[in-house]
Amino acid sequence: MKRPGFGNKGVPIKIQTNFFEVTNKIPKMKITHYDVTIFPEVPPRLNINRKVFNHFSEENQRVLGGVKPVFDGTKNMFTHKPLPFKDRKLEEDNMPMGSKRPFRRFTIRIRKTRDFFMEDLFRFLHAKGKMTWNCKMGNHEIFTNHPTIRNLFYTSQGAIPLFGGIEAWPGYYQLVRPTRGKMMINIDSSATTFYEGGPLIQMIVKILGLRSPNDLRKGLSDSKDHQKIEKIIKNLRISDNHIPENRRNFKIEKLTRSSASDTTINRNKIDVETYFQKEYNRRLLYPFLPCVVVGKNYYLPIEVCDVIPGQRYIQKLNEIQTAEMIKFTCQPPSTRANKIQAGLNILDYRNNEYLKQFGMAVSNNMTVVNARILPTPIIQYHQTSKENRIEPKGGEWNLRDKRVATGATLGSWSVLAFLNEKELPDNIIIAFLRKFFITCQDTGMNILNRFPPICRENGNTEESLRKAWLRAGNNAKVKPQLILCILPHRSVLYGEIKRVSDTVIGVATQCVLSKKAKTLKKQYLANICLKINVKLGGENSFLIPEHIQFVADEPTILMGADITNSSLGGYISPSYAALCGSMNARASHYVASLRVQTGHTEIIKDLKDMVKELLKTFYQTHRLKPKK
Repeated sequence: MKRPGFGNKGVPIKIQTNFFEVTNKIPKMKITHYDVTIFPEVPPRLNINRKVFNHFSEENQRVLGGVKPVFDGTKNMFTHKPLPFKDRKLEEDNMPMGSKRPFRRFTIRIRKTRDFFMEDLFRFLHAKGKMTWNCKMGNHEIFTNHPTIRNLFYTSQGAIPLFGGIEAWPGYYQLVRPTRGKMMINIDSSATTFYEGGPLIQMIVKILGLRSPNDLRKGLSDSKDHQKIEKIIKNLRISDNHIPENRRNFKIEKLTRSSASDTTINRNKIDVETYFQKEYNRRLLYPFLPCVVVGKNYYLPIEVCDVIPGQRYIQKLNEIQTAEMIKFTCQPPSTRANKIQAGLNILDYRNNEYLKQFGMAVSNNMTVVNARILPTPIIQYHQTSKENRIEPKGGEWNLRDKRVATGATLGSWSVLAFLNEKELPDNIIIAFLRKFFITCQDTGMNILNRFPPICRENGNTEESLRKAWLRAGNNAKVKPQLILCILPHRSVLYGEIKRVSDTVIGVATQCVLSKKAKTLKKQYLANICLKINVKLGGENSFLIPEHIQFVADEPTILMGADITNSSLGGYISPSYAALCGSMNARASHYVASLRVQTGHTEIIKDLKDMVKELLKTFYQTHRLKPKK
């Protein structure tokens, strides 16, 4: 479909973007595509195929005719000129650097499939042809194929600790994108979490929030500490340090339940502490701590283990870690632009031999594009508000002198505190509720039941929520609408609460932090009211009809879609696809359709049925079909 035109509203400006133009000196170059098979097969997540192929390519330049092929790490290889053969099997001996394992022999089969021309890409960019799969794949691999750098990479330079034995590393990602008439590389700064390298005992000190290893001299305080440590360090790669000239690498399987002085080996003939004293003349400083299990009947004292640097941490961050991560990644545009330019220097496209052989070059300057500052939309609140229409300034506004457009009514509900009465007394909760009622009234909500039951969590989240739900219903004599949950901190409790309330019980929940419940700040209470109002079917605000005439003039449904991929488990973990659709003329009320699908799939497989689901809901709501 041809683009109908360009926008013209707003104030024209020019902006710098994190896109860098790619030029090609040989547009008529022929690129050859080869199919690569490596035996024996290994899981893609191990990235061994790429290591094997890179080593093979460097060591066999004569066989390859001096060509440096581009390989995608799985099956596809591209060259700027044909190789001296069409189909060939070659053998490669591969050994990880520094490893004492024997050589592994791999067989590499290279088979030519077809040719395509660089010109195909430029025809597509100028809307004169289609983008073939070979062309798309080939160009992406050419631009991002570096000996040690891929699409996403991180560096320990500039890393900061995040507490608990992990740290945030800065990084960069690069992505090839076709644009109107040009090919661009998109470069941006990034960040992720890694385990801190160094002595394992220091990591455990940080996991438990202690000051030094001396605080561990009495051993672990309880089973919760044991579980907490084991959860974080399981599958962590370590090296032993008791024989400096012969260090070995291991992966932690679990922690022993007993200490090093009580854990026995050699058919219970000797304990680990005594064994290290006799065998290595190493007196353990912390024999009262458990050992790490690194194999069947293979135990290592914690103090002889070092964490190998550069290991990704993919577990959920706690409240403190999340706050520090946000500080680390939240940067003003100028700082971010400087980081991107630094990343460009690290990528060093100018000296990239892969790009050179394909006649490619990447600009060192950010691309400047035309943009427009659009008029600020006017937001409508309830007509009885002192200020019922507002034009936000700088993207900010608040609820002062405003009432929500449509206030919900709350009649059947309860409060569930995940703290005991000593940590959060009833009188503190009651004071919070009084202030909450006043704020709800000021914002336009109607609270029918001002004396909800106050419940306490009993150690079982699901059971506690069920009891709170029953007490709410018994108290109001109608089906519960809401459970207000007061939490000690942001934690795994939140996810479990939402799982149970959304998928087991079927009731709305609103979580509140206990420290916020004690301070009674009006802005925080107002935000809680807004969240609850929407969850109960209310409407906080909407854009004035003049701004969305294309929706208001006739029945229209707006849809939005997204896919969330798990960082755990790669392709094994599922992805979650979501589609939402507007259900009213103000485009302020939405219904969602959700699906679980194969991990790391960027296409919504069940989109057709999901759209049907939303269209049926629209029809059931209005008794007519959307025209747009």
